[in-house]
Amino acid sequence: MSKKPLKSTLVVGGLTFISRIFGYVRDAVIFILFGANAGTDAFFVAFRIPNFLRRLFAEGAFSQAFVPVMSEKLHESDNAFQRLINHVSGVLAVILLIVTVIGVLASPVFIFIFAPGFDDPEQQVLASDMLKITFPYLLFISLTAMSGSILNIKQRFAVPALTPVLLNISLIAAAIWLAPKLEHPVTALAWGVFIAGIAQLAFQIPFLIRAKGFPKFKLSGDQAGVRQVFTLMLPAIFGASIVQINLLIDTIIASFLAEGSISWLYISDRFVELPLALFGIATATVILPLLSKQHVAQQSESFSHTMNWAIRLSLVIAIPAMMGLVALASPILSSLVQYREFTPFDTQMASLSLMAYALGLPAFIFIKILAPAFFSRQDTKTPVKIGVIAMLTNIVLNLLFVWFFVHYEITGSHAGLALATSLSAYVNAALLYIMLHRQRVITFMQSTFSLANKVFISAMVMFYILNKFLPEVETWASWETDMRVGSLLGFIALGVLSYSWVLWMFGIKPSHLKLESD
Repeated sequence: MSKKPLKSTLVVGGLTFISRIFGYVRDAVIFILFGANAGTDAFFVAFRIPNFLRRLFAEGAFSQAFVPVMSEKLHESDNAFQRLINHVSGVLAVILLIVTVIGVLASPVFIFIFAPGFDDPEQQVLASDMLKITFPYLLFISLTAMSGSILNIKQRFAVPALTPVLLNISLIAAAIWLAPKLEHPVTALAWGVFIAGIAQLAFQIPFLIRAKGFPKFKLSGDQAGVRQVFTLMLPAIFGASIVQINLLIDTIIASFLAEGSISWLYISDRFVELPLALFGIATATVILPLLSKQHVAQQSESFSHTMNWAIRLSLVIAIPAMMGLVALASPILSSLVQYREFTPFDTQMASLSLMAYALGLPAFIFIKILAPAFFSRQDTKTPVKIGVIAMLTNIVLNLLFVWFFVHYEITGSHAGLALATSLSAYVNAALLYIMLHRQRVITFMQSTFSLANKVFISAMVMFYILNKFLPEVETWASWETDMRVGSLLGFIALGVLSYSWVLWMFGIKPSHLKLESD
């Protein structure tokens, strides 16, 4: 079996890593310059609404429905492929334009729905004004997502993976140079989002043209194909993005909690997203076209092998990343964010939610890996049913944990929201696997179970070593910037080396991560 998917995953993961590094610089700049307060809470709500809808398209429903159908069309002929691209792009553009106009006009209503706890009129108006600016981002970035899906089908993964860097650069520039010139400096971040949407779409156009995949926006051409894409897409909107829906629910409830809660949850989620994007989303991006081809060719054994490979690759990263984030939560925040406006108290609060989110990292990644097994077979209904169960679980746990924290006066009630999201993600991932196993779509190889045990033991050893040598939080916060960052890098290196050494002692070799039959 081909080893190319591992190379493609590493390419996507590597470029995504570059994007995420810029993302961390972006977040550090935002929190250092603006802090965690009512203004940043308002921005993150204004950004999260279109960004949530973006993720339905960029990482969820649209690509999950579009790629399998387009793979079939490409298998038929280049002409059928192009006709469907032209028609889908036209219909999608019209829908997005309508939604964007509604979003801009009804921005106060959206703020009331998604941040009902904002009881300060000035904060409500600020959030609404920024949403008017950020909502058009949905139009541009969704068309960018479609372009990225076309490039992925053409086996050109690098450009879509690198594109998000432009969002980070735009926000950094807006925070540093535009903010001081505005009456409300935090509004500059909203303009940064708007500019980034245009830049990301423009960046991909030359590569689309070169790949002979540039769409000619039409409202006719392949009615059956368009109907098939959108029929698959509607339920997939829910099924593929349940984690993001849960995070949105967290935001709604957090708007009723202490000032800064939304910002603490946001920065915590951002640090968890690095390994999720590097390996969960990157692997899912690579395997979806491959699984679609294997399904069309009725290669059931190869399909199962591909899924086992993706799970093995994810296990090696997800478990130690979870342990590392839990152990290093406070040092990470102290080293990278705790300056000027971001206080030690903010670090303490954000570290609680970071640890809670980190506990769910393996589940978040497995959801990304398991969902393509359904979507590649054009089964979008099953993930929806499972997603409903997971969402209801999240809501119940959210209310239970927040009540528990508040009733017993436990500091950090926002962390209860993060913990609920993590637990509901495990419910989601477990049910996805159970259904795949019942449908005999996937059968775990013995090597996958063996690797899981060795990975877990190696990660536990790493966690023990880190905790044994880490200094107290107060000591860490007293150091200068270079000492903090240098020490953080040193402990990350210690964790990687100790984990790798134990894996090596178990006899785990790079060959275990290749896509091939055991």
